[in-house]
Amino acid sequence: MIKQKTLKSSFSLSGKGLHTGVNLTVTFNPAPENHGYKIQRIDLEDKPIIDAIADNVAETTRGTVLAQNGAKVSTVEHGMAALYALGIDNCLIEVDGPEFPILEGSSRRYVEEIERVGIQEQNAVKDFYIIKSKIEFRDEETGSSITVLPDENFSLNVLVSYDSEILPNQYATLEDMTNFKDEIAASRTFVFVREIEPLLSAGLIKGGDLDNAIVIYERKMSQENFDKLADVMGVPHMDAEKIGYINHVPLVWPNECARHKLLDVIGDLALIGKPIKGRIIATRPGHTINNKFARQMRREIRKHDIQAPVYNCEEAPVMDVNRIRELLPHRYPFQLVDKVIEIGANYIVGVKNITSNEPFFPGHFPQEPVMPGVLQIEAMAQVGGLLVLNSVDEPERYSTYFMKIDGVKFRQKVVPGDTLLFRVELQSPIRRGISTMKGYAFVGEKVVCEAEFMAQIVKNK
Repeated sequence: MIKQKTLKSSFSLSGKGLHTGVNLTVTFNPAPENHGYKIQRIDLEDKPIIDAIADNVAETTRGTVLAQNGAKVSTVEHGMAALYALGIDNCLIEVDGPEFPILEGSSRRYVEEIERVGIQEQNAVKDFYIIKSKIEFRDEETGSSITVLPDENFSLNVLVSYDSEILPNQYATLEDMTNFKDEIAASRTFVFVREIEPLLSAGLIKGGDLDNAIVIYERKMSQENFDKLADVMGVPHMDAEKIGYINHVPLVWPNECARHKLLDVIGDLALIGKPIKGRIIATRPGHTINNKFARQMRREIRKHDIQAPVYNCEEAPVMDVNRIRELLPHRYPFQLVDKVIEIGANYIVGVKNITSNEPFFPGHFPQEPVMPGVLQIEAMAQVGGLLVLNSVDEPERYSTYFMKIDGVKFRQKVVPGDTLLFRVELQSPIRRGISTMKGYAFVGEKVVCEAEFMAQIVKNK
């Protein structure tokens, strides 16, 4: 089981803002379990907190802007990408101004500081959203698209395409988040010379310079206009006949721009609110489509708030029917668990195949066979009993008796041919032989029933 993580201690980074040009300090702090990412504007009255989620994105012009509780903060994507890629789930970020410092235009400094202070594993389990079928978002106007496909891990493929001789089609990929530090983090943001004047006119990139961005000069202009633009940017005059990259530090990789777009995708998808397991394929991504896709993913997650366990019928079970009979006293027709496919420190996944030969179907009901709800709960309880008995020595010498069942809900009929998947989780550690559990039963991807249990472990006489 993968646990949630936070920082071992706080760290701060200071520098000028890309758009405001003012000096700013951002501080990343440890946070408790299930806290998520939150940003606090400590320079404002009452120090409002912004939940760093896609639904709170207010603008996507040359950066991701979050807004909530009367406060805004922009250019958050590089910091968010570092947190997400390094597996940090919970963090309170304090900033003393309207944006994060741009630093060198990448995630490198954030990654270095996270590694310096260290990462703390927490007790709560990391709640992944597992992609089980293709999800796609397409912008017909721009030709941009983002698709996510099932995969065992989180990985990305990014293609960028510009009408430019200097920056034609580029491709970047990241197969494993552990390689983010070496393959992606140092990739810098970039801008075309033709975009600079409109951005300045819009009151943006006041803090942009050759130390925090790659500048691409790919359309020739007059020497006079090029000199004027250089004066506005505060850089030496250059030859207007010479097209190419303008930067103090050489490109880290030939496809650094595509790698930075991949970094931005990670930073924007970090605002989904849950880590996902799936492969992202992004074509011509940008902050706008990244945010639209992240919002769509949040809607998908809300629709499947409780995800069914992954069940591969070809894999060997953790407990087969014979092992189950060693632990449980139940026998036909009351043994309602066929196998256990997964078990952890505080959860278990069991399977019950529903056949037309079940002894209760002739009476419930002859013309429309339906599994009684009380037997669904009994089957769930037996799976929970296996979880509890698996935690004691000599489990065959103990039995579990359920003291209380609460919060029972039935959402869908269970009929012959269905396969019931049960996921039962301890809600608190077992104390004095008493355990509390929460269980869900699924058919396919749908929850068919749920309940909360309290059980007592009793030694057999």
